[in-house]
Amino acid sequence: MQFRFVRAVDGLSLSVQPGEVFGLVGPDGAGKTTTIRMLCGVMPPTAGSVEVLGARIPEEIDRIAPDIGYMSQRFSLYGDLTVSENIEFFADLYQVPRKERSERVVTLLRASRLELFTKRRAEHLSGGMKQKLALVCTLIHTPKVLFLDEPTTGVDPVSRREFWQILYGLVGEGMTLLVSTPYMDEADRCQRLALIDKGRLVTCATPRDLRKSMRHCVADLRCSDPQRARNLLARTEGILDVQAFGSRIHATVKDGAGLAEIRRALTLGGIEIGELRAISPSLEDAVIASLSEASVG
Repeated sequence: MQFRFVRAVDGLSLSVQPGEVFGLVGPDGAGKTTTIRMLCGVMPPTAGSVEVLGARIPEEIDRIAPDIGYMSQRFSLYGDLTVSENIEFFADLYQVPRKERSERVVTLLRASRLELFTKRRAEHLSGGMKQKLALVCTLIHTPKVLFLDEPTTGVDPVSRREFWQILYGLVGEGMTLLVSTPYMDEADRCQRLALIDKGRLVTCATPRDLRKSMRHCVADLRCSDPQRARNLLARTEGILDVQAFGSRIHATVKDGAGLAEIRRALTLGGIEIGELRAISPSLEDAVIASLSEASVG
């Protein structure tokens, strides 16, 4: 996808299986939103081809429009309408038959825990409740494929968990889900992940295989001066990434350097080491390492 001066998506090739929970992850500006917009027919690609449910996009989008749902980062709810009125509006928009509508609304309200708030205006809902209402409106026509663009950004952890419980219930009924997310705990819920950077596909794998592919050592460190240790390690050759986790530090060490490099750097810097051990890489560690390798390559 080429904009005037920027190539937002560059030679990206993906295939998502029916009933799969497929995730898009990558840094801001990687091309995730543009990819989803092209898949939904909102934005026509400037090159290549897109196919969803056997239809060419955007040429045949009208044929499959009733079978897809799209929830953007800024889903447009009507703040002056109540929860029920918003749902009814989108049900009318999607031409959901009256006979099916009532049962579907009850099911979705129960799943989202919005039954007690049907008369409340959308503008008076909490952030998490707004997102769940947006999801209900997106699902009211029972799409076969659901596209979600960072749907839980800014939502509290409890609401995020409830949001994903709804999604997994839908996947259990046969829905296919493609979701972009900045949260690694959500990425870990996906069956496969596409890691994108600068519009290009870095890798596509299961979260487990992504972790296993990491060749570098991850160290967990407790020391006398975490802030100074972090700054020191960030400037040390052979150390690829340093992150603070409360009073502890996680450092990704280039393959072959091992923990000895960290111990040497901190000892020379006069920092006392309380604990230093190798740990299994998290998904976040693996993603950062993959992005670092891609930028070097």
